[in-house]
Amino acid sequence: MKKNKELLVLTHLSQLLDFITGIGGLIVPLILWVVKKDEVLGMDEHGKSIINFRISMFLYILLCIPMVLFFGLGLLGFLIIGVFYFIFPIINAVKASNGEEPSYPFTIRFIS
Repeated sequence: MKKNKELLVLTHLSQLLDFITGIGGLIVPLILWVVKKDEVLGMDEHGKSIINFRISMFLYILLCIPMVLFFGLGLLGFLIIGVFYFIFPIINAVKASNGEEPSYPFTIRFIS
């Protein structure tokens, strides 16, 4: 295994493709993780964190939809999730460049 901090950083930042393509922020990190998890030191852990984060945020979005219809609180939920989608990939890209472990708050561990 080789160390490739740049690829780890790119994997975290590729989540921001959602703001351009709509779905690329899930597909690109997923492909990078599946292809490189055995080749790059730390890719397996970072990839799992990213995929768990993406699945968790998707579920939270699904929970916000009925909250918009019934309480109007879903709009606040969408706003908070949007901030999470933008801020935490950047924070974890910086952590990856420093050799630190990824940390996505409010993430459910589906893949461990």
